[in-house]
Amino acid sequence: MFDMFKRSAEARAESPEEAKASATGPVVAAMSGAMFGTGRVAWSPRDTVTLARVGFAGNPVGFRCVKLISEAAAALPLILQNKEMRFEVHPVLELISRPNPAQGRAELFEALYGQFLLSGNGYLEAVGDWEIGPAEVPKELHVLRSDRMSLIPGADGWPVGYEYAVGGRKHRFSVTEGHAPICHIKAFHPSDDHYGLSPIQAAATAIDVHNAASRWSKSLLDNAARPSGAIVYKGADGQGAMGADQYDRLLSEMEAHHQGARNAGRPMLLEGGLDWKPMGFSPSDMEFQKTKEAAGREIALAFGVPPMLLGIPGDMTYANYQEANRAFYRLTVLPMVTKVSAAIGHWLSEMVGEALELKPDLDQVPALAIERDAQWARIAGAAFLTDEEKRSMLGLPPLVAEEAPKDDPAPDTDPEAAGPDAAPEHPAPSELPVPLGPPAQDARDSEPETQGGSDA
Repeated sequence: MFDMFKRSAEARAESPEEAKASATGPVVAAMSGAMFGTGRVAWSPRDTVTLARVGFAGNPVGFRCVKLISEAAAALPLILQNKEMRFEVHPVLELISRPNPAQGRAELFEALYGQFLLSGNGYLEAVGDWEIGPAEVPKELHVLRSDRMSLIPGADGWPVGYEYAVGGRKHRFSVTEGHAPICHIKAFHPSDDHYGLSPIQAAATAIDVHNAASRWSKSLLDNAARPSGAIVYKGADGQGAMGADQYDRLLSEMEAHHQGARNAGRPMLLEGGLDWKPMGFSPSDMEFQKTKEAAGREIALAFGVPPMLLGIPGDMTYANYQEANRAFYRLTVLPMVTKVSAAIGHWLSEMVGEALELKPDLDQVPALAIERDAQWARIAGAAFLTDEEKRSMLGLPPLVAEEAPKDDPAPDTDPEAAGPDAAPEHPAPSELPVPLGPPAQDARDSEPETQGGSDA
């Protein structure tokens, strides 16, 4: 009986401590398990490859939006700091400046931002010798394609690994406590717990409309840039029908000699009984260009790019363009860069074992120069703020206290220089206490007199 209690105590002692987790984790894991199975790949419900092909490679507005945002975001300089100082030289900064032999900082972040915009997910792989120790800076950083990456949820709903598939081959990245070789950055998705929502998905309908309008324009160019007319056949008595051979011959001649840009403006030779009746544009046909422009505006709106930066007709004055460029950086580029850089900084901090913060340097953004100048002038003119409060409001770390130099001269001990009220370190001889009685004689001098007096 006592052995049973002993075994229970030993089992409690050997059991690991309870880990804190969200109460909704098991519910999410149960749903994922019912759909995909626990420990299996949670497949994305969207086709990233098709959206990228149709909305990026096959649509000029979507292509320009992704390129404009990713290039502008990758060009922003980054700063690394902790709670006490800003680093000018650090192993993490050296890693970011040259993440791998094939890419620099701008190329790496442009690819990462592009994947994030096209799929709503960005994956960054850290390469290093993790057996050396946990506080180890990665050797290289690589961006992985989002369409090849799949998340593997665990029993608590959190990812336990990632699977990268190329063709028929797969590689699994295991996520363990204290070590995550993959940094997964995802956009907000209201109905997906594992993957993010990309702007190109929200603009999918507008992209289809824009592509359809482009195909419409292409068809008009193929037909001499005008709508089709009608060839009316009249017989000898005003009525009649063409034979099959005559109809096929007329159709082949029309396709060979009177269609396409090469045959634009070519005169048509009609035989007896044939009459050409041209057709003009209807009001609905004339609106297709406006429909195309409206679709382009919707695509730009989904990505957060002002339409005038893409060349879509509108108010193209200098003031409006300047304000649009400032709004583009403030509302689109900076929020994305801040989110991505913060996630990467936290991910690298766990690897190096040091609390670091990675964020964009707003002082070096040309589009925000006017706002930064006004902010600096306003804070610098606030006399009621201390220097530390001003630096904190500007996002700067506090100043490090300077140590006193070791070769400082000794302090001046002159009583006159110190002041009349200052007590000297060693009192002057004249200020020593004077005895009230006669000065005491030396014992050796007074000893004979004492003896002589006693003899007398």
